[in-house]
Amino acid sequence: MKCTRIATMTTPLNAILAGLMLSGCALAQTPAAPWGLMCELIAQPELSPIGDSKPEFSWIVGSMGRQTAYQILVASDRTNLDKNQGDLWDSGRVVSSRSTALEYAGRPLPSEAVCFWKVRTWQDSVEAGPFSTVQSFRTGKLDGPYETTRYALLEAKIQPARMVQKAEGHYFVDFAKAAFGAVELTLTSPEAGRKVEVHLGEVPAGDAIDRNPGGSRRHRMMTLTLDQGTRTYRVAVTPDKRNTGPLAIKMPASVGEVMPFRYCEIVNSPSEIDSSSIRQIAVHYPFEDDASRFVCSDPVLNDVWELCKYSIKATSFCGVYVDGDRERIPYEGDAYINQLCHYSVDREYTMARYSHEYLITHATWPTEWILHSVLMAWADYLYTGDTDSLSHFYDDLKAKTLLALAREDGLISTQTGLVTKDVLASIHLNGNLRDLVDWPHGNILGLQGGYGETDDFEFKPINTVVNTFHYRALVLMSRMADAIEKQDDAARFAQAAEKVRRSFNDKLFDKTKGVYVDGEGSTHSALHANMFPLAFGLVPPERVRSVAEFIKSRGMVCSVYGSQYLLEALYEAGEGDFALKLMTDRSSDRSWPHMIYNVGTTITLEAWDNKYKPNQDWNHAWGAAPANIIPRCLMGVQPIAPGFAKVRIQPQLGGLKAGSLDLPTVRGAIHVDFASEPGESFTLNVELPGNTEAVVCLPLWPGDRPLAYHNGKAIAARQEGNFLVVPDVPAGRHRFELRP
Repeated sequence: MKCTRIATMTTPLNAILAGLMLSGCALAQTPAAPWGLMCELIAQPELSPIGDSKPEFSWIVGSMGRQTAYQILVASDRTNLDKNQGDLWDSGRVVSSRSTALEYAGRPLPSEAVCFWKVRTWQDSVEAGPFSTVQSFRTGKLDGPYETTRYALLEAKIQPARMVQKAEGHYFVDFAKAAFGAVELTLTSPEAGRKVEVHLGEVPAGDAIDRNPGGSRRHRMMTLTLDQGTRTYRVAVTPDKRNTGPLAIKMPASVGEVMPFRYCEIVNSPSEIDSSSIRQIAVHYPFEDDASRFVCSDPVLNDVWELCKYSIKATSFCGVYVDGDRERIPYEGDAYINQLCHYSVDREYTMARYSHEYLITHATWPTEWILHSVLMAWADYLYTGDTDSLSHFYDDLKAKTLLALAREDGLISTQTGLVTKDVLASIHLNGNLRDLVDWPHGNILGLQGGYGETDDFEFKPINTVVNTFHYRALVLMSRMADAIEKQDDAARFAQAAEKVRRSFNDKLFDKTKGVYVDGEGSTHSALHANMFPLAFGLVPPERVRSVAEFIKSRGMVCSVYGSQYLLEALYEAGEGDFALKLMTDRSSDRSWPHMIYNVGTTITLEAWDNKYKPNQDWNHAWGAAPANIIPRCLMGVQPIAPGFAKVRIQPQLGGLKAGSLDLPTVRGAIHVDFASEPGESFTLNVELPGNTEAVVCLPLWPGDRPLAYHNGKAIAARQEGNFLVVPDVPAGRHRFELRP
């Protein structure tokens, strides 16, 4: 039985939230059919040839509850499956709760063929549920090298939101949102050879395009030569040398060149142009707009969410995570934020995996970027539950921890002579390592007067920020080694991480000030030297308060990239109120509301404002941190077991009265909504898909110990810090309440 939620925009938000999930839907007696099938993490594998001879299958369990067994059938012909005959593979009834990344174990698959599969499950009964619908998948050449399967790019035709005729033959068109793509025009000309100017741009100047926007903000003029009669033209975008060079990701020939634009001007048109004769051709990776949803009682935060969510879709135009339009080059630090955001807004994992694997062998120069590769590998495993990529690139990832640069006390440096040719080769870097901290640094790009984004960080050979990332990489490498049963390596990396933790806290902490310094021998404490250790779990409990207070005193003195870790640090310290203020601050030019309401961008910027990076572009996903921070930290939904087998739900509301989230996962969507009246009542509704369980943490009111209820029954929940913890919450619908 399927439950349907119905709400109108005229209904008060708290009423909507109070009514969600309480419609009395009953669970079926037998399992429903599995759905949401994926082959190699591709939801439409018939569109993309599978190159793996042993592809992996995933599905969403059809009924809320725990799968106890499954059966997979794979056939060479649809007719066979209709007869429940798996001539390629019949797994038989397998007793297992696993529903993600099940590896094919049948006869050798034929190359360049169409195959078919379906699955059914059991849930605590001897009776199987019905089979899923049949999914087809295409195989490619199965004897080729390892490569992640991914989709081809899509094109969407967008109608104008507003049009202005400025003069005869002269039109200004606003498509409401910027997108990477081209423009399509239908024009009628009485003769051949007529020249029409087509201007595309990102920045308006009244009812016109700013034709000299400065920096990397885009304007381009193309000349269209018309044929006689009525024709539809796709205006060819002229390539830009800056983003079509040897290191750039090239657009496929089938798509053609694109550029980011919101506005279009047509000059010298021989025929009238209306909304039916012009389209924006937006290019993007396949994206399900309705896969995620967030709405809350703060309209500013709602706008921030929509800006950041759309930014992930709009910047997917290359099929690989790139640094916007200026260079179109993948960078590890940029890609990691993009990855976390993409997971939060769509049930899509292949673009992130492909980007991560590309960067393993196309490393970039910042020291922290090399270490980011390990963070990306862990996120891939944690969100998918699949070890394929991790196993294939394991040796590369070991090198990316930069353990080779460690001195006796465990701390690393790029300036002690240990960066050898062999080390550079092991991390696939054609160049040399340089510590970044944040970007841009001061006194470059024409930046003067303290406008650099490093908070006056003092660079030392032993760099606090670099060693924070090194510690995190070691911790995660230990976990990944354990996941693929390399226990000796797991122990070695865990020991190395512990050595770094001890040395870091002994040598880089100023006990007098209660904060971390920028490096060994430094007396300066930048925001970055403190927010990264707090975000990555390096700060001992007794030091958290002093470090958090220092971080709050500095505010947003970091880049849009750094804001990812600043917000993570604040939530780690339980400072959700301050984090929310930063995300919704309308008074500062270092904020997402500034991008929306003052700059007027519809894709996140590369920097907070032009003055902080004069050459910035207006289409950079590394500025979209709230797209993952809102689900992961504010609403508090994070996986704590691979593939979302177990999830922690620990909201930090920051004064919000109500909020609702639909979060896509590989196991199905998780729904969370709350209504809060501090000191009076708190209600949290949770919907967990089949095969998922949760630890639910209910936020306490200051100085009070309310009574806790689960589905109307009083419960005894243990207190941890400022939360009441309810463990082992099974799949299904749950209502939690706090009452005085």
